[in-house]
Amino acid sequence: MINIDDLKFDERGLIPAVITDAYSKQVLTLAYMNRESLEISIKEQKTCFFSRSRQKLWRKGETSGHFQHIVSITADCDMDALTIEVIKDGPACHTGKESCFFNPVYSNDKLSSFSVEGLYDLLVNRRANPQEGSYTSYLFDKGLDKILKKVGEECTEVIIAGKAQDKAETVYEIADLAYHVLVLMVQAGISVEEIRSELASRHVINKKVKQEKMASDKM
Repeated sequence: MINIDDLKFDERGLIPAVITDAYSKQVLTLAYMNRESLEISIKEQKTCFFSRSRQKLWRKGETSGHFQHIVSITADCDMDALTIEVIKDGPACHTGKESCFFNPVYSNDKLSSFSVEGLYDLLVNRRANPQEGSYTSYLFDKGLDKILKKVGEECTEVIIAGKAQDKAETVYEIADLAYHVLVLMVQAGISVEEIRSELASRHVINKKVKQEKMASDKM
């Protein structure tokens, strides 16, 4: 572990910090820290920044409740910039977006990578802006009962493929099921973040139970 004294703050006493989601690895925001805010962040295990416009410290989430719990802080090779992985309680952006970076400037379709969040956003757009001939738009137009029926059908297909021990077919059917579940999530107003948080809470519970079991086994 390096010491804070080894970091290179600029002439204003600031160092840039790129905040990323510990689960999705999505870049959430770019902020600045001075020595005091970094020390507070480490002590409280939540992000605290220095506002250049207001010229004062501010703890992320102090008014919105959207705290960012720090998983790790890493300095770059020149020791003059930080990346901070966090588990967030809510949207990172003041606009309500999950990330502050949502304004496309350029995209190479041949090289762009797939993400669940990207697919979810596309489904949200299809619901808000229906397109003729779009299967997704068709599902939203038919409503909840149709969507639920498709989820049920895809569950059955997964079971059949899994029982047959056909890996390729099982992968195909699981992908179909995942797509329809995402459609259901959009219809029900459930975000990917909510599902991720639920799974994360179960991981913490399971880890605690495992630790308690190990402790009891030693008695």
